[in-house]
Amino acid sequence: MSNIVLSKHAKEQLVVRAISEEFVWATLDNTKPYIVEDGLTVYHGVVSENNKQYLIRIFVNEEVNPNLIVTVYKTSKISKYL
Repeated sequence: MSNIVLSKHAKEQLVVRAISEEFVWATLDNTKPYIVEDGLTVYHGVVSENNKQYLIRIFVNEEVNPNLIVTVYKTSKISKYL
């Protein structure tokens, strides 16, 4: 996905939540938007860690140029969001 940047908050959350930036870019390149929530487009990707699956949720503001990744988080509650 081109024309998109990480916000300062999103960069901080990647570190705090131990999510790789490479995974974020790969998810954005290989998935379609899942939903629009609170005016932000949400992308989902699944990652396995320690024999457990997690859903990575990536919130993107597509109303600005360049598009801005507002935040990213990881949850084990996959069925709640899919």
